[in-house]
Amino acid sequence: MKWQNLSIKDTLNKLETTESGLSEEEANKRLSKYGKNELVEEKKDGPIKLFLMQFMDILILLLIVAAIAAFFVGDQIDAIVILVVVVVNSIVGFVQEYRAEKAMEKLKSLITSKAVVIRDGKKQKISASDLTLGDIVIIEEGDSVPADLRIIQSADLRIDESALTGESIPVPKNEKPIESQDKKNSNLALMDSNVVSGNGKGVVVEIGMKTSIGKIAQMIQTEDAKTPLQEKIASLGKTLGIIAIVICVFVFALEYLQGIPLVETFMTAVSLAVAAVPEGLPAILTLTLALGMQRMAKTNAVVRKLLAVETLGSCSVICTDKTGTLTKNKMTVRETHITSFKRAYEISALCNNAHLSKGKIIGDPTDGALLIFADDNGYHKEEMEKKYPRISEIPLDSTRKRMTTINEFSGKNILLTKGAPEIILKSCSKIDNEGKITELTEAVKTEITNELNRMTSNALRVLALAYRELSSDEDITLKEDLENDLIFVGLVGMMDPPRKEAEKAVKTCQKAGIKVVMITGDHKDTAAAIAKEIGILTQGRVINGPELDQIDDEEFEKIVEQVQVYARVFPEQKVRIVEALQNKGNVVSMTGDGVNDAPALKKAAIGVSMGTGTDVAKESSDMVLQDDNFATIVHAVKEGRTIFDNIRRFVKFQVSTNVGAILTIVSASIFSIPIPFNPIQILWINIIMDGPPAQSLGIEPSESNIMERKPEKENILPKKNLLRIILAGIVMSVGTLALYYFQLSSGVETMHAMTVAFTVFVMFQIFNVFNCKSKSGLSNRFLLIAVAASFILQLCVIYIPFLQGIFRTVALSGIDWILIFLVASTIIISEKIVEKMS
Repeated sequence: MKWQNLSIKDTLNKLETTESGLSEEEANKRLSKYGKNELVEEKKDGPIKLFLMQFMDILILLLIVAAIAAFFVGDQIDAIVILVVVVVNSIVGFVQEYRAEKAMEKLKSLITSKAVVIRDGKKQKISASDLTLGDIVIIEEGDSVPADLRIIQSADLRIDESALTGESIPVPKNEKPIESQDKKNSNLALMDSNVVSGNGKGVVVEIGMKTSIGKIAQMIQTEDAKTPLQEKIASLGKTLGIIAIVICVFVFALEYLQGIPLVETFMTAVSLAVAAVPEGLPAILTLTLALGMQRMAKTNAVVRKLLAVETLGSCSVICTDKTGTLTKNKMTVRETHITSFKRAYEISALCNNAHLSKGKIIGDPTDGALLIFADDNGYHKEEMEKKYPRISEIPLDSTRKRMTTINEFSGKNILLTKGAPEIILKSCSKIDNEGKITELTEAVKTEITNELNRMTSNALRVLALAYRELSSDEDITLKEDLENDLIFVGLVGMMDPPRKEAEKAVKTCQKAGIKVVMITGDHKDTAAAIAKEIGILTQGRVINGPELDQIDDEEFEKIVEQVQVYARVFPEQKVRIVEALQNKGNVVSMTGDGVNDAPALKKAAIGVSMGTGTDVAKESSDMVLQDDNFATIVHAVKEGRTIFDNIRRFVKFQVSTNVGAILTIVSASIFSIPIPFNPIQILWINIIMDGPPAQSLGIEPSESNIMERKPEKENILPKKNLLRIILAGIVMSVGTLALYYFQLSSGVETMHAMTVAFTVFVMFQIFNVFNCKSKSGLSNRFLLIAVAASFILQLCVIYIPFLQGIFRTVALSGIDWILIFLVASTIIISEKIVEKMS
């Protein structure tokens, strides 16, 4: 029902009520029929179920199987390590999901608890949750609106709806039916908006989940979509699981048919299963994302959800607000056309009701811009007012469109005025040219008007400045009669200017293949001017909210990627914009700060709220910008890309180790030669390689060209990496088996040959780490420490007698080490050959 279009009489008739309110009996009947006026939270899983659900991931289940297998093989340490990783990973996931549920609680906490109603013709205070359709509610300054009301009586009623509609200025309300689309809510008071002045009376037209805030509540209770990384990891887990099962069954059958004892065959197959699953992946993933979060927090980007860090790296469209994010949120004088600077500064400082307090502007933003303009040029308001005290003021209002003060200058009364240029110019008869007063001719007026048109076409808010000296016999109490025969001083053009870093950040995004879209509640011309200046608006379209309403979903989806600026957009339209972009295959980031922005923040792949925004927006978002700065988002995108690259590096390294181990064992089984590793050695390879070297790849610095690439759409294992992994696995397998066979052919003991094979395979991994690192030099000292630690640990396994007994190894000679280093280094040579060929 469009209550705003109905007259008061029709509204009351539809709701079967009167201005005297409902009777207590009728109110109770309706309360039973329509329910309480409160937000209803969907039934959610309890904490225990939420925690257990963290284990329902294919990779986590594989790790649990691997831990059980390791335990049966006799390696309790590996089993414990794997289980610790699984539990820690599940706790992190649980904490984040549990926190995400808090958005609804924050929304419920906003709702006012009491309401003043008229029932049985008497005024009374009741719980806001007991309001029902048809109740007559009284609201006044300081109140929070308890339900959606159709105003039926008002007196200077102004309501702050910024958190709900994005409208930054308090909205005047009246009881008249709506005829114009531009004033579609001027007779409605929305639940949870705040009365800033005046008072009024309204009839309840919607309660609970059917109110504006109720609709937002429904939207933010939808489940979060899976992030690109979650989908990629799930895919990788399934693939590795299938490969592990197939290979284990194959090896078990092959060895059993060759007559190898059943227990030994089972142990080999189970060890291979453990080796096939990268149990380090959840740990390195958590570590890499957590370190990324810490780095981002230092640059004013607070990440609330761990996986969101990487999602930023996949981002292909950033939908950003204008005010405060791309701009400074501070009106500033940008252009002037002044004929007398001294007078212009005096008028700017003295005909002004704003003031500075600890560097902050207190008062109207436009007055603040003029105050700073004068202050920056040495005309300080406090000093000026002492020297030239104010005698009288004619305040600004919407009819007069100008403000005037009368100040005493050395015994003379000077009238100073500023306002709408067309109004001021009509009242001017002279012009001040740096102290020389001349007639304001029509030719000069035309010149000034042309300059005014040029400034307004650049989306500047322009004020004209003028003055005149009052004669001693003029009565200053007549006020408006004094604003004539003025002397023109100049035009001052203001706007909320773009942040210096915004233009650079937009260029960085464009180089990185990320489209930046401006979405604002501001005017079309202003939005377009700012968007052009910082490089967002190039050849694209600019459309406003009402125009968007006229376009159906099918047509909108066709043109959505052409639109670069959305002006006068209602917050509910943001969700539609996000959906249309996502339907075209984009990973969308959306910024917002109001309660009304919560659904769009939740719908986007990465919701970004402002540090100055509402708690509901922050709870619905993935990341909070402490400085409200667009450049911070771009920095976060870079961090996200670095993290995804590092996850790829780790996976490439880990899976190539797994492939190498699998190929070596399977090949040995096929060619009926003793398997070169025993189960304990296979698990050691897994532990030592899943440990320091692999994890150090998670903190590699970014590539120099990272923000010159298009957003990643491929899996964690792209085709080029898959080919390199297979080649690396083949090189490891061939090299290990060749050296192993050479040792056996030379007549050495089997244990010695196995120790050489085991060590050369470990050295393959140590060399392969350098194939997987970034191309940014050796700046990652943790990688070098990890490689050194791994090498020392391997030496301990070979040369310490106690460990020799556990791992069944023997001491190696210098010749052995020369052969091991020569064979293992082939992994670097093969990678260089592939790089040159690709």
